[in-house]
Amino acid sequence: MAKQPSISIQRTSTLNIINGVGGALKKVRLDPFRIKADSIITKAKRKANFDGKLPQAEEGLRVLVRSINMEGKPNTYGALAVKSLLERTLYGRYKIEQELTKNPQIEKEEINEPVFIIGMPRTGTTILHALMDEDPAHRSPLAWECLLPYPAATPKTFRNNDQLKTVTKEFGHLFKLVPDFLQKHYMAADSPQECLGITAFDFNSFQPSAQLYVPAYMDWFFHKSDMLGTMKFHKRFLQYLQSGGVKSDRWLLKTPVHLMRLPELFEVYPDARIIMTHRHPEEVVASTASLISSVRSLYSDTEDPLRTGREQAELWSLYFKKFIESRKSLQKEDQIIDLQFEDFVKNQVGTVRKIYDRFNWSLSDAALKRFSNFLEKNPKDKNGKHVYSLETFGLNKEDINYQYRDYLAFLEKLKNKS
Repeated sequence: MAKQPSISIQRTSTLNIINGVGGALKKVRLDPFRIKADSIITKAKRKANFDGKLPQAEEGLRVLVRSINMEGKPNTYGALAVKSLLERTLYGRYKIEQELTKNPQIEKEEINEPVFIIGMPRTGTTILHALMDEDPAHRSPLAWECLLPYPAATPKTFRNNDQLKTVTKEFGHLFKLVPDFLQKHYMAADSPQECLGITAFDFNSFQPSAQLYVPAYMDWFFHKSDMLGTMKFHKRFLQYLQSGGVKSDRWLLKTPVHLMRLPELFEVYPDARIIMTHRHPEEVVASTASLISSVRSLYSDTEDPLRTGREQAELWSLYFKKFIESRKSLQKEDQIIDLQFEDFVKNQVGTVRKIYDRFNWSLSDAALKRFSNFLEKNPKDKNGKHVYSLETFGLNKEDINYQYRDYLAFLEKLKNKS
């Protein structure tokens, strides 16, 4: 029998000691690391000197914390890391709101023809985002901006500021604690960040699900949350970031989760351009389940790959069905381009040229040179090969084909058009 690929992220002795101490305390019925929404709100308000209310964001936070405490089962490291992230995120949101209130002209900042890469996970969206970000005509939110957004960067401080230095140091600590993290998922403080990091400020984001198993929160996220309100905040966040003066021709944005909120996206950004990447769902589901199961294994000692496999197969099937329905009704085909993952792998620059031609953008020689340099410095599997299979997660091709039959029919129509 072939050896199954390793799913769990490797832990150092330091990480094991942290979890061991927390586990020992729980055995004597002490749980100082339990996450409490009221405590997070109080602490963030005090730190930010914020005396207002954000009902939507605070509701999302409460739903998430309940789900974490009931279902997530974080280990000590997971509880500490998630609690710290939630406190930081809410503090950041309060500071953003203060700035928007203090300077109402910020919300008059124009956001023209933003570009959204929204293909399903593991379809090349991350590398496409990073590659297109090399063009000076594009402006992407960076990882540090989505973790420590206050204050908004100026052209002088954009590449050298205390927030960037702090996040760089924190990522360095994480990679020491978890040596094979980068093999599972690339992260850098100054790399383009996807919209999960923006919607996290509204506590209406897929992001928490990548860290812990939180089905109650994800049910609220899909069926009950205010997607339009979150997309309106999304725009206000971009306006806030560019209020510091770091601007370009257009915003370049990315997240697969926009699949499920296409109507809301176009209501807020009627002139948006959409780049949709496609890949057979058997590859998508296996790769996504592998990544999420790996990350969850860091934050919880009860991660179940079979459960995660079933969950991810179901979630993305629902999201894509909603996308197909929305796309039919919206009639925005002139603002959407469809790309095949296989074509992008064979010819990255050629695929990017196709996007520029589709949307009538100019492509400078300087941008082309930057594309080539980026690809040379970032070859495939630079940090190690990500190995995965459906079988590892208790799934099989036949079931996936049936579950994604609507998407496969959609793909077939695309191929017939080309």
